[in-house]
Amino acid sequence: MAEHGAHITTASVLDDQPSIFEVVAQDSLMTAVRPALQHVVKVLAESNPARYGFFWRWFDEIFALLDLLLQQHYLSKTSASFSENFYGLKRIVTEDTPKLQRLASAGLPKKQLWKSIIFLVLLPYLKVKLEKLVSSLREEDEYSIHPPSSRWKKFYRAFLAAYPFVNMAWEGWFLVQQLRYILGKAQHHSPLLRLAGVRLGRLTVQDMQALEHKPAEANMRHQPARSVSEKIKSTLKKAVGGVALSLSTGLSVGVFFLQFLEWWYSSENQETIRSLTALPTPPPPVHLDYNSDSPLLPKMKTVCPLCRKTRVNDTVLATSGYVFCYRCVFNYVRSHQACPITGYPTEVQHLIKLYSPDN
Repeated sequence: MAEHGAHITTASVLDDQPSIFEVVAQDSLMTAVRPALQHVVKVLAESNPARYGFFWRWFDEIFALLDLLLQQHYLSKTSASFSENFYGLKRIVTEDTPKLQRLASAGLPKKQLWKSIIFLVLLPYLKVKLEKLVSSLREEDEYSIHPPSSRWKKFYRAFLAAYPFVNMAWEGWFLVQQLRYILGKAQHHSPLLRLAGVRLGRLTVQDMQALEHKPAEANMRHQPARSVSEKIKSTLKKAVGGVALSLSTGLSVGVFFLQFLEWWYSSENQETIRSLTALPTPPPPVHLDYNSDSPLLPKMKTVCPLCRKTRVNDTVLATSGYVFCYRCVFNYVRSHQACPITGYPTEVQHLIKLYSPDN
């Protein structure tokens, strides 16, 4: 009985189902590409705003368009997104039985293809726009000129209050689905895959062979277009395919470099770099007794080093940090252009008035 139960448990797990590490890695690939490309565009825009400012202002739309071409190319040619194909995965229609599964080179059916594009391209674009809207509304809420009782302010304050809970529910939905996937209770690690009607599987030997021979077969079967409309369609398909192929080739070559850039400019790494390269704290000012007019410091901290009386209108020298009476240090600095204690070169604009809570 135990052997029979173990056999049932093992059989329920799909042989081609990827591990949680594979699916999480492919999910994080495109999220690493975006900030790296965004940083490159930002550097270009700052170096030449007139020429490259357009790309920075419309970065979200340009990235979404390029992502659309890239994902459509891979979904139609390899039955997988760019990141899924990079890790040797493919999308399998959930309704297909193991005997009727299509080869990856056949591409996804149109229904599943367009659903996948919506969840891969359109949904992340809308999410980015929503996050920017929330950020701008928070800034407007802090510096808003609208009266507190206005309807608009009440509306977006309610929206800002509800957004964290909605976002938490959204992320929790994905977390629960991943836990069910780890425990073998679900075929999909993401609820979006379930909504698209597909699941992830590993590429088989037949899939790899078909993908390798597909370009050669396409060239052999290619026939010249007969009409003008067919020529235009063929040219457009070649242009779109060329752009998508160049994008995929460039990303495949530079994906590790982009991941390095994303790590290099992360907040955690920048804090580490600053801690390693930060200059040491400068020592306190040293008394330089090379000037005969430089008095010794008084023992009482409330006494002015110049007049030897209790300080009036406390004023600090920005160049050295010592505190004097305003009248005393003003006359001294105007005459000697130096700090009375350290001898550091000092100007009148380096005087800073100190205010106590009493005055």
